[in-house]
Amino acid sequence: MRWLYEAITQGNPLNYQFEYCLWSSPVIRSSLKRERQVTLSKSSISRLLNHLGLSPQRPIHKSYKQDPKKVKSYLKEPFPSATREANRYKAQLYFVDKAAVRSDSHRGTTWGKRGKTPVVKDSGGRFGFKMISAISPRGEMRFQFINKRMNVDVFIEFLQKPRNDAGHPILVVADNAGYHHSKKVQAFLEDNKGSIMMVFLPAYSPELNPDEQVWNHAMLQLGKRAIKSESEMKKHLLPIMRSIQKHKRLIKSFFKMPDTQYIDQAFSR
Repeated sequence: MRWLYEAITQGNPLNYQFEYCLWSSPVIRSSLKRERQVTLSKSSISRLLNHLGLSPQRPIHKSYKQDPKKVKSYLKEPFPSATREANRYKAQLYFVDKAAVRSDSHRGTTWGKRGKTPVVKDSGGRFGFKMISAISPRGEMRFQFINKRMNVDVFIEFLQKPRNDAGHPILVVADNAGYHHSKKVQAFLEDNKGSIMMVFLPAYSPELNPDEQVWNHAMLQLGKRAIKSESEMKKHLLPIMRSIQKHKRLIKSFFKMPDTQYIDQAFSR
C-alpha cells in the first residue's frame, strides 16, 4: 500500500516502462501485478485507492521546460504593452495555436491524491493530423486543416483570414514556433504595421493560451467516436470543430479559466 501510494503521488506510469502517462485503473492493476505480484479486481483497486485518500482527477499538463520567471515577465510585459497598442489601433485580439491529433493523446482522468490536482509533466510526442485555429474573446473562431507541412507561408496565409473577416486591425498572440520568428513573418508584420500585430507567449506555456481549450474540447469529443483511420478522423473532427465555432459562449469560457483570466485583466487596465 505504501509503494502504491508513493508511486501514484510521486511519479507517473512512464517511470515503470508504460507508454501511457496517466494512472488509469488498468495501468494501476498492471503495475501492482508486475511490481508487487498482487492481483486485484477493478472494484478492489477503486476501494483501495479511495482508502488511501486518492481519487480520479483531471490533471494539469505542464512542461518541465517552462521557466516561471519568463511567465511572470510575459504577464507584466510584453502582453499588457501589446494590448495597449491594440487598443490604440482598435484592434481585435486573437489567440492562435496549431495542433495535431496524436496517437498517444491522453484526454481523461488520472488517479491522484484527493484534494490535490495531479500535474503531468509531458515533454511532447509525435503528432499526425495537423490543424490551426484562432479564437477571440468575443467568441469568434477560425480554423483550417493543414494538408502539408506547417511553415511560414501557411502561417501568413492563415493570419490574413481573421484580419479580412474582422474588417479591423488584429493583435495575434502565438507561441514561439520557429517560423513565427522568421524574417519572412517579421517582414510581413512590418508591411502590415497597424493592421496585424503580434506578441509571443513564453515558451512551454500552453495553459496561457485559451485556444488550447479548443483542442482539449475537440479531442475529448473525438475520443467518444470509434475511429479506425485518418480519413474517419477528419470526417468526425470537422463537425466537432464547426460545432465549437458556432458555440460562442463556449469559446468565451476559454478566456475565463484560471490561467487565462489575465487577458481580460490586461484589457481592463
